[in-house]
This record gives sequence, C-alpha cells and structure tokens, in this order.
Amino acid sequence: MHDAPPHDAVKIGIVSISDRASTGVYEDKGLPALQDWLTRALLNPVSFESRLIPDEKERISATLIELVDAGCSLVLTTGGTGPAPRDVTPEATLAVADRTMPGFGEQMRQISLQFVPTAILSRQVAVIRGCSLIINLPGQPKSIAETLEGVKDELGHPPVHGIFAAVPYCVDLIGGPYLETRSEVCKAFRPKSAQRNPA
Repeated sequence: MHDAPPHDAVKIGIVSISDRASTGVYEDKGLPALQDWLTRALLNPVSFESRLIPDEKERISATLIELVDAGCSLVLTTGGTGPAPRDVTPEATLAVADRTMPGFGEQMRQISLQFVPTAILSRQVAVIRGCSLIINLPGQPKSIAETLEGVKDELGHPPVHGIFAAVPYCVDLIGGPYLETRSEVCKAFRPKSAQRNPA
C-alpha cells in the first residue's frame, strides 16, 4: 500500500495595512489573525511572508508585486477597504491586477451582512496577478475568520460558505500548488475531476 503523497509546500503573503499600527500607535492584530487561521486551516507546510505597511497606495501596490515576485501563490491583505479617504487597498490591488475575481468580494459582503448592515460599505476585491491570487480581507480578526470560514449553523454546516472554500481550486486553475484544508475548519471544494484522491 502506497503512502499518501506529501502535501505541497506553499508560500503565502500576508499584509496588514494600517497607518497607526505601522507606526506603533497600537499593536497590529491582523497579521497574527491571518497566520493563526491559515495555520489551522491548511494541511500544507506553509512559509509566510509578512508585511505591516501604512495606507499608501503606491506602497501597497509595490508590496503586492514584491510578494507575487517572491513566489507567494496566495496573498491576503487586511485593512483599508472602507470608504474613508485613507482606505485605498482596493485601488492599490486593482492597479496590479491581470484579472479581477469579483465573486470573492460579493461573497465577503454577503457573509458580513449576516452580522452587520454596514457590510455594504466594504470594498474588498480579489485579483489574479501572474500565478498568484490576491484577496483583500476585512480589518478585524473576528471578521477575518468569519469571511474565510463562512457562517455555520448549530451543527457546524455552512449555510453561507466562506470564501476560502473556493481558494484552493482557484489556485489550482492559475497554476499554483495543491492546497489541502482541514475540513473541520474549512472544507475546500473541488470538482471530482480536480481532486488528487477523490472519495
């Protein structure tokens, strides 16, 4: 009997965007929240490239390009997606895009609307650059987890799916590594034809 093949190694960029956290006014909670969730959710060995930067459009765009060029198959940002004048993360992300993936932003707003009516003020986007998927996430650690995991009922089933369920297959399609998740955190969906070991 053959052993299961080892999980693909993956490099993930995580970027927290905040004027105040980046200058030490308060402690950044976005990067630890992202790293904690991804470590719990993924079976793959993950190396993280972390960045804490201010709300400056050119700096954000340059950081995203740097992380993609460094081989990050997935780049997640947190912060800077509201309507305030300094919230420029979506514009900076769109500026480096080869293609946009509007379904991610639509689903994130649907998830957040389960909790707060102000979810419609959120402007998160997702894009593809080269062979990398870049996704803007909310700024609060609780909202990050809700957005990635989705809304679960008393039995742990998701009546509203989190966005991460679609991330591994998207990464497959753009030429990235085969991401595998712990189903108790987030069950990734792939068509049977795209599964390495279909049940």
